[in-house]
Amino acid sequence: MTSSSRRVRAVAVQPRWHATDFVTADAFRHWMRAQLEEARPHLAPDRPNLVVLTELNGLPLVLRGGGWALRLRTFERVALALFVARLPRTLPVLLRERVSPIRALQLAGIDANTALYLRTCRDLAREYGVYLCCGSAPMPRYSRRGDRLTRTPGLLTNQTVLLDPQGDLIGVTDKIHLTPDEQGGGVDLTPGDPHELRVFPTPAGDLGVAISLDAFRPDVIGSLEAQGCTVLLQPDANGSPWTAREGLPPDPANLRDQPVAWLESSWQVTSTTRIRYAVNPMVVGNLLDLTFDGQSGITGPHEEAPLPRSYVMTDPRPGFLALTPWVEDGPPEQLRRTGQLLAAGSGHPRENAYRTDTLHADLTLPPTTLTPPAPTPHEDALRALLREEIRPPSRAPWAVLALLLLPLLLLVRRNR
Repeated sequence: MTSSSRRVRAVAVQPRWHATDFVTADAFRHWMRAQLEEARPHLAPDRPNLVVLTELNGLPLVLRGGGWALRLRTFERVALALFVARLPRTLPVLLRERVSPIRALQLAGIDANTALYLRTCRDLAREYGVYLCCGSAPMPRYSRRGDRLTRTPGLLTNQTVLLDPQGDLIGVTDKIHLTPDEQGGGVDLTPGDPHELRVFPTPAGDLGVAISLDAFRPDVIGSLEAQGCTVLLQPDANGSPWTAREGLPPDPANLRDQPVAWLESSWQVTSTTRIRYAVNPMVVGNLLDLTFDGQSGITGPHEEAPLPRSYVMTDPRPGFLALTPWVEDGPPEQLRRTGQLLAAGSGHPRENAYRTDTLHADLTLPPTTLTPPAPTPHEDALRALLREEIRPPSRAPWAVLALLLLPLLLLVRRNR
């Protein structure tokens, strides 16, 4: 380490979620705070601390106020019940913005949920004094109009927000390459624009974000590398058993064990590019009938991590500065069976018995030579929202109009 080098403490939190963590604002705040409490013992007093949370940790806020529906047990049935129960709010969005029912359900409550998500993260970044990668959440695109936000109709991206220790916004990144579960047949999100990828210079590193599948994609990694990224952030939510076989887009027929595939993300990035470090937290747990599993890791130069180790079902190798063990080790067929026992709906005593963990590693970084990118109108709007300078959009009186129009729409459909 030279006299001009910077030392940064990176922390990755691997939490386990439950649907009940999202049915009230207080439950969500408690779940998020618990993750920062897990990070607290790993924070360094003498250097910047960078805490990275997991992908889609704001998605289940669509359940807020809908705890009664959880007894329906599957995400699809719960979403349908909530869409119908919230029809005065969801139907106007469906008709006015010409979106699918699942996107209408999310957009109908998106302003309040976005405010809750961002302000919760802001308060945690301030309280714990950390640079915070909030994870990611489905969020709209805003702009500022006077003292109010306005929302771009119909648009909903998988979005990561970076905050500084004062709770101020550093920047926002959209996920570009969506998985099938995030596309029209699933939660129906909007893909991000690769031309909007940027690197954010901070005392905690020159940060670039590649959400989950984006970290596997050469166009995303190449752009971030060319812009001078030194620390890649890969928030992740892998929606299937970790030891199952999976074919990732764009070649779904190429079935591999998931741990083998995951070597093509953070570990490969720091082994083959000029991006020095990568932080990859993964959420675990069964969310209704959906299964999430993985092994969180922090990767870096092989000379800094010479101890051979790797994900289960892969050969040990250098490059892992920190790695969460899976729930057990053993031959592949045993691990595949265990993955099935952990998964949602297995009915086995080990169902949902995933491992939680918190990892840390010290990163040695050169001084930054980058200029912060100009903020977008969306970032300006979010920054004002976080500073309480602006109010979320007020709900228009569409609810009454929807109730009046619904019988008319049914009559028109019946007479066709």
